[in-house]
Amino acid sequence: MLVAVLAGGEGRRIGGGKAERVLGGRRLLDRAVATVRFWDRTPVIVTRDEVTDATCEVIHDRPELKGPLAGLAAAFDKARGDGETCLLLIACDMPFLPGDVPERLAWMVDGGANCAMARCDERDVPVCSMWNVEALGRALPDYLEGEDRSLFGLANLLGYVTVEWDTEDGDPFFNVNTPEDLTEAEARLA
Repeated sequence: MLVAVLAGGEGRRIGGGKAERVLGGRRLLDRAVATVRFWDRTPVIVTRDEVTDATCEVIHDRPELKGPLAGLAAAFDKARGDGETCLLLIACDMPFLPGDVPERLAWMVDGGANCAMARCDERDVPVCSMWNVEALGRALPDYLEGEDRSLFGLANLLGYVTVEWDTEDGDPFFNVNTPEDLTEAEARLA
């Protein structure tokens, strides 16, 4: 399994540089990498920009694509090149990810699903998803030739399944998109 941390978003609603925003004394990117290191000792960061002080390999979004799909495509190239069978995507702006994400999503993919996506509070979370690399290789080239350029669209094409998490301790897939979200995340850490 390859774990890819998506860090290529423009972060317009937060004023740019989302991955560099500091939460609890650490950059969002550093928090994400620390989380995924428990799952994979050699995760990759996928970004459109240069990353300073990266503690793991950095690969770049496919330049002809936009949004999370650009990160998925680049991570797919890496996973396929490394002979990985599964690709786990997470976004760098989700500081409260549960520790059981990879095992619960992998259980579904190992059971035959082409894509397993986190779901919480009646909301699917495409930037927290696991993909079967072989199935992705069959579908991605043709999908990229079409009009739809979203993770949801690709997941729908592959026939994704969801794995539900509860919100007893707050939304585990809360993401930081605005200054207000960052303030809320700081309060939640405290």
